[in-house]
Amino acid sequence: MLNELKIGNITVPLPIIQGGMAVRISTAPLAAAVANEGGIGIIAGTGMSIEELKAEIRKARELTSGVIGVNVLFAAREFSELVKAAISEGIDLVISGAGFSRDMFKWGKETNTPIIPVVSSAKFAQLAEKFGAAAVVVEGKEAAGHLGTDRPMFDILPEVIEAVKIPVIAAGGIIEGADIVRALNAGAAGVQMGTRFAASEESNASKEMKELYIQSTKEDVVVIDSPVGYPGRGLRNTFYNNWEAGNPPKIIKCVKCLKNCSHAFCILRSLENATTNGDSEKALMFCGENVYKIKEILPVKTIFKNLINEVNEASIQLSK
Repeated sequence: MLNELKIGNITVPLPIIQGGMAVRISTAPLAAAVANEGGIGIIAGTGMSIEELKAEIRKARELTSGVIGVNVLFAAREFSELVKAAISEGIDLVISGAGFSRDMFKWGKETNTPIIPVVSSAKFAQLAEKFGAAAVVVEGKEAAGHLGTDRPMFDILPEVIEAVKIPVIAAGGIIEGADIVRALNAGAAGVQMGTRFAASEESNASKEMKELYIQSTKEDVVVIDSPVGYPGRGLRNTFYNNWEAGNPPKIIKCVKCLKNCSHAFCILRSLENATTNGDSEKALMFCGENVYKIKEILPVKTIFKNLINEVNEASIQLSK
């Protein structure tokens, strides 16, 4: 049995947050579908223009009366503009990865909008709580995309729970109901799941990316040096093989999407190519460490139904 999740002034029936997967994997249809099932749906704002993000928020509001948040990478050049735009549209909460600033907590306080940073240590969780975070997402090395640690999430989680009084959300490697039960039993208030929802019908990931997900093995999961300055976890594919051989796609025009960039390749274009309108041969396909456990592309409604059944089964097994 799953309990409700409370973060600041927000309460949802189920303690499940959908990960904000950029660029344009997590858009309004996916976020709304998750919110309609009682979780928290997240729109990935990184890589979007201000007007595009506003339009996605409005579209999500048309599709659901549930809780919708945005995730914006702190490393994005337009971080402050995107967060402020989302808040002006009445977004329910904001999640920020790859760092955080004191200012964003001030913006949240002014509008009563919960601000939730992604952290990978008790030290940064304490700092976030001191600045005014409503909760923290604890992300381990198992997560998809840009990684802030090489430690497993279940090693970091108890340290963070002990260090702060705000809700702690477990993220990284959460695929099945048993993973949720383990996280909640360890003291987490909820979980964040990205990869499982990237492999949904409502996800804006390309057909090729979804097929690669369900065909993947443990050996297909790799780590790449991202121009953002963090390692990134994804799947071995044509893009990765070319990068490994020292021949990543050339940068045709830099749009200066990041505050700092190594220019090894264009992270924005590479991630955009993993979406439905992209070029899969030039796509960086992010995924979590446990992607190989996913065997079907399913509607969000079915994913939730399966997760709840798996949680119940895992709870029964633990009670024996």
